[in-house]
Amino acid sequence: MTRTSKILAWSFASLVVLLAVLVLVIAFFDWNRIKPALNAKVSEELHRPFAINGNLAVVWQRETQEGGWRAWLPWPHVVAEDLSLGNPDWSKTPQMATLKRVELRISPLALLARRVAIPRIDLTGPDANLQRLADGRANWTFQFDPKDPDAEPSSWAVDIGTIGFDKGHVTLDDQTLKTRLDLQVEPLGKPIPFSDIVGEKVATKARERGAAPQDYVFALKVNGQYHGQNVVGSGKVGGLLALQDASQPFPLHAQAKIADTSVELAGTLTDPTNLGALDLRLKLSGNSLANLYPLTGVTLPDSPPYATDGHLTAKLREPGGALFRYEAFNGKIGDSDIHGDLAYVASQPRPKLSGALLSNQLLFSDLAPLIGADSTAEQKARGATSKQPSDKVLPVEAFRTERWNVMDADVEFTGKRIVHSQELPFSDLYTHLVLNDGQLSLEPLRFGVAGGRLDAQIRLDGRAQPLEGQAKLTARGFKLKQLFPGFEPMKTSFGELNGDADLSGRGNSVAALLGTSNGTLKMLINDGAISRELMELAGLNVGNYVVGKIFGDKEVKINCAAADFDIKTGLATTRLFVFDTENAIIYVDGTADMASEKLDLTVTPESKGWRLISLRSPLYVRGTFAKPAAGVKAVPLMLRGAGMVALGVIAAPAAGLLALVAPSGGEPNQCAPLLEQMKAGKAPVTVKPTR
Repeated sequence: MTRTSKILAWSFASLVVLLAVLVLVIAFFDWNRIKPALNAKVSEELHRPFAINGNLAVVWQRETQEGGWRAWLPWPHVVAEDLSLGNPDWSKTPQMATLKRVELRISPLALLARRVAIPRIDLTGPDANLQRLADGRANWTFQFDPKDPDAEPSSWAVDIGTIGFDKGHVTLDDQTLKTRLDLQVEPLGKPIPFSDIVGEKVATKARERGAAPQDYVFALKVNGQYHGQNVVGSGKVGGLLALQDASQPFPLHAQAKIADTSVELAGTLTDPTNLGALDLRLKLSGNSLANLYPLTGVTLPDSPPYATDGHLTAKLREPGGALFRYEAFNGKIGDSDIHGDLAYVASQPRPKLSGALLSNQLLFSDLAPLIGADSTAEQKARGATSKQPSDKVLPVEAFRTERWNVMDADVEFTGKRIVHSQELPFSDLYTHLVLNDGQLSLEPLRFGVAGGRLDAQIRLDGRAQPLEGQAKLTARGFKLKQLFPGFEPMKTSFGELNGDADLSGRGNSVAALLGTSNGTLKMLINDGAISRELMELAGLNVGNYVVGKIFGDKEVKINCAAADFDIKTGLATTRLFVFDTENAIIYVDGTADMASEKLDLTVTPESKGWRLISLRSPLYVRGTFAKPAAGVKAVPLMLRGAGMVALGVIAAPAAGLLALVAPSGGEPNQCAPLLEQMKAGKAPVTVKPTR
């Protein structure tokens, strides 16, 4: 053997010996000796006490699942027992978290690439006490010393695959969210297959996407308060949380009761460290959709009791903000069905809700809570704090404008068929709701009514205090025989109702908006009929009295009814309010005060023939909207039409109402000649019927 060969042989042998000695030292080294230094170093870095109080060991084992020659390479398995992590100085409790045991393994080959690869960490007996103060300080936020800005970032990376755990306990005291929760996690005893909870169809779809959801192996129990509301719930989860592997979805199943809201979900969480995705079947139910606001931050309207069942997905790392979709959901709101798709994006400067909703059969009464027009009992059932006074007709419940600026919305709603009573002949509904920076618009808000259309454009500015509102309404082609289907004489009528309204006001309720409103209201009815029976059908007791006084029990044909109101600060004043019947011209004059809900109207008839009207004095309608009263004024009848013409006050209103004249059944509209005469400043012609 040459000298060179001997040197190489001795060098190789020395290296082997050194490696063998190193392996023996590592294998038999008492790792507990480094605990004091390790505890001190971690405590220094975290600025709070950390300790491994029990045994610390490193066991070398082969990873047989690696395959090939790598299966013969031993990996270090680190085991630490009885660990504790303290709280920051401001906390009143000493410990943030404790663990009975932590076990993990590290890939030695990954260390050569400056990567700490930990395929799996197993936690035994985790117990955590999470706290956040009202000023935002949280014990799960760690303080690290600032690094040298000129220093290069570390080339080392940490890669954790999955986390396994067993029986555990977590408490949360979050003062910013007004939330206190106590969560218990315990083994089920026997795993439950994923398909047993979500159904075989959902499980098959997951497998077709290349995912294999785990079995449910742990039970959850939670109680406490969430956003200041009592919560109690239970559920099931898997035992292995895959932090990055989307092929191992983490199964979730939970049922919770939060105040009056019930929540049930079943599905999976995928790739949580990369803010991956949720895929859940979600059921919600409660007394009012508005009660979801403190739970979700999503602004929804007041409603009757509801229940929905749909598919919730989430992509939590979208560029524009986390995206949640509630798709293909079905349910009921009150006695109305509801279906649709909604999307919620946690965007800036405000999140946004968008989508389309559909109701195949909508009860009109289920729309009442939207404007606070439901009964006191219904308001109490859905948790509303305001009550409608018994002496008020206009809804006084305030709009929750403080919620309008926390999110935006763009939602379409279609009600294909509206179920109603005879007094409310609505047939269908469509609206496009847009909420942008506290400004709410319904453009259009469209109803099918009695064979015609009611089109409205409503804008409410919630940024103003009080709220500012504008409304433009157009009623066209309301068929009188459909407005009063139970009134026999109207069944052969070709008459229609047309009208316009243009109003603006300030106030945080419907009553306040109308009580301060300015604008106009115009209405035209042609070719109808009137009687006490019709007034009873419409529920107008005062109208019943007035009609009975003028016409007795007879049914009287209406050639035309025209009304034009000028509205200033809630006071509606008649500019023109006239009924042209076959027997008389009837004038109505006075005011309706929407602020005080009081009426002050005078009804003056002019007979078209001798002895057809025995009334010798005008009538009055006074009192409140809720309890109007009628009677006979203690003054004689005057020639109302001649007086108005002399004053020249009816020409302009009559001209404005001519725009509402429409043909009825191909016949001439009898409102046209009446209004033309008034426009010309002439009293209506009173034709005496032949005897």
